[in-house]
Amino acid sequence: MTQMVEIYTDGSCLDNPGPGGWGVVLLFGDNIKKLSGSVQDTTNQQMELLAAIKGLAALTKPVKVKLYSDSAYLVNAYQQGWIDGWKRKSWKKSKGELKNKFLWICLDDLVNKHEVEFVKVKGHSGNKWNEVCDDLAQEAAGKIR
Repeated sequence: MTQMVEIYTDGSCLDNPGPGGWGVVLLFGDNIKKLSGSVQDTTNQQMELLAAIKGLAALTKPVKVKLYSDSAYLVNAYQQGWIDGWKRKSWKKSKGELKNKFLWICLDDLVNKHEVEFVKVKGHSGNKWNEVCDDLAQEAAGKIR
C-alpha cells in the first residue's frame, strides 16, 4: 500500500431528520473525483457516515488513505478507539444500542481494506475541499427537498 489517496467528506441534512445529502472529493496525484448523493429521510450523522462509506467504496484497490471530515462523531470513533469498544461489545454501547449500527459496520469493513488515517477538519473554516464537499452535500439534499 504505497499509493496515497486523500478523501474529503461531508454530510448534510436539511431538517435533521429530513432530506439529506453527502459529498466526497477524492484526490490522487493530479486527479480529482467528486461524488454526491441524497437520501429522502435521514439524519446529519447518517450522511456523515455515508459520505465516508461512499468515498472508501470508490477505491478500486487497497491504498493508504487520509480521510478528512468535519464530523467529530466519525473521526473520534477511530481516533479515540470507540469503534474497537463497539466491536468488542457486538456493536453495542455500554448504555444500549449503537445508533447507525448498519452504517458503522459497513464503514468499518471498508476501513479494514485500506490503511486509513482519519483527520478532523474544522467545518466552514475555508478549507477548500471541505467547502466543496459541503456544497456537494447541500446541493444533493436540496434536489430532493
